[in-house]
Amino acid sequence: MISERSSLLVLAAGMGSRYGGLKQLESIGPNGETLMDYSIYDARKAGFERVVFLIRREMRDLFEEQVGGKYRSLLEVEYAYQEIEDLPPSFSLPVDRQKPWGTGHAVWAAREKLKDCSFGVINADDYYGAETFFQLQDTFSASEPNNSLLGCAMVGFQLSETLSEHGTVSRGICRTSGESLVSVEEWTEVGGDEFISGTDSKGQVQGLKGDEIVSMNVWSFPSSAFSLLQLSFENFLSSMEDPKKDEFYLPAAVDEWIQSNSAEVKVKKASCRWIGVTYQEDKPRVVKSIAGLVTDGIYPSPLRG
Repeated sequence: MISERSSLLVLAAGMGSRYGGLKQLESIGPNGETLMDYSIYDARKAGFERVVFLIRREMRDLFEEQVGGKYRSLLEVEYAYQEIEDLPPSFSLPVDRQKPWGTGHAVWAAREKLKDCSFGVINADDYYGAETFFQLQDTFSASEPNNSLLGCAMVGFQLSETLSEHGTVSRGICRTSGESLVSVEEWTEVGGDEFISGTDSKGQVQGLKGDEIVSMNVWSFPSSAFSLLQLSFENFLSSMEDPKKDEFYLPAAVDEWIQSNSAEVKVKKASCRWIGVTYQEDKPRVVKSIAGLVTDGIYPSPLRG
């Protein structure tokens, strides 16, 4: 069995519709490093020994050339593929569906690669900071709930530090009680300067304070989460309103588990600032932020294992 403290799932199949390209392969660092390179560097320092890249199958050769190949001497590298035809038994692909199924499906698509271990989840195109990966490792060693609940965890970030100056974003807005996640709701069109607002899951535009904890897709799950994830995906497929466009979000699945009393999710607040690119116009700010971390000696240049 694979060590429960070693596996990291990197979600890298996104289309980058707002960004206009494959931002997970965009050069950000002084020597062409991607944000994913910095995450993997930090993950290795925290003790991760195995990485599973979740990509689209047609990206395999390019991804191996630019990313996977350079890590094979440092980590166990594997691939899983997100394909819209990959559905639970008794379900078939809706006519004219071309859009990927979303982050919940992306994690479920990696089930065969992670069926024997607990694992962390991150986005390929976000920078989370070194401490985030140590926090993830800590969740693996935490005790399981003293009941039949599935034990999961997330690292959350402050909403105001995850916004873009160049347009709105989607965020999983969290409600917590102590260290426990009470709910997580997918909001869209989140943005604003002096006044932050967004559209909640019911389609209502509401104001936000900015100090809310949000999910940036930093999670840890036991392998047994896949059975619940499949059940949530089946529920989604059975009730979706627009078979061509609706997406199965990972935060929505986790919220369903919480509300059905199937899972307990611990929340760790990130001690590092999130850095990411949603729009092309975000890139100069992100490049400057990473350059500052290099100048401060946080990372070597060029980045090495």
